[in-house]
Amino acid sequence: MGQSSSKRTARVASLMREVLAEVLRGVKDPRVTGITVTDVEVSGDLREAKIYIANYTETSTAEMDQTMKGLSAASSFIRREIGQRIQLRSTPALRFYWDRSLAYGARIETLLSEIRQSESGQGGGTDDDD
Repeated sequence: MGQSSSKRTARVASLMREVLAEVLRGVKDPRVTGITVTDVEVSGDLREAKIYIANYTETSTAEMDQTMKGLSAASSFIRREIGQRIQLRSTPALRFYWDRSLAYGARIETLLSEIRQSESGQGGGTDDDD
């Protein structure tokens, strides 16, 4: 029973991610524009969904707060749309979280690029085969 339950949970999470991507494009609140759903985790009893979102542009804490307020204001609309598109006994409660891994990855890439540039500017390194 645990295996089939986890498969169902994964299927629901995947379907919710697809539906959320569509629904969020329909939200009129400008605070919610430009965000991407990176992951959805649904509890085993399907009563709660953790929705991880990200913004591909650098986002300040104030902008993150505004986005979360926009999502909070639109949550009943979003939940209603999910309920209409996914046939479940009850629509899970939605909890939104920032996925900071994209920003973290972009920062690491920038640092690595800077290191590569500084190394190539030094004339090739310290290869002493003598």
